[in-house]
Amino acid sequence: MNASQVIVLIVGLLLIAFILWWFFGKHTEAVGQSTIVNQAQNATIVVNGGYSPSTVVLKKGVPGEVNFEMHDSTACLSHVVFEQLGVNKDLTKQKVTTVKIPTDKKGTFNFACGMDMFHGKVVVK
Repeated sequence: MNASQVIVLIVGLLLIAFILWWFFGKHTEAVGQSTIVNQAQNATIVVNGGYSPSTVVLKKGVPGEVNFEMHDSTACLSHVVFEQLGVNKDLTKQKVTTVKIPTDKKGTFNFACGMDMFHGKVVVK
């Protein structure tokens, strides 16, 4: 085995390790909390190459809203879809788009971009 074959073998093993980590490794996700003001709670999610934070926690029983602040104009992220709530909002019409979240009971509301490539969730605790 010559030097070029050893280099190709090492690069191949490194690529396989990277792919396994990318798809099956544990990745940390940002979790945001809401702020409660005047008996209502708000949380902001920045849309810029994805959702940051990708998870927002709301308090049960306090009316809640999630504000999507648009910083990215790619076609995929131009809409946010809450399938469980029947919400499909266009985020390009204004800088901040608000989605009302029912907080009458505990649960998780998943959301995704219009092409279902980027995901997030709103957790009511």
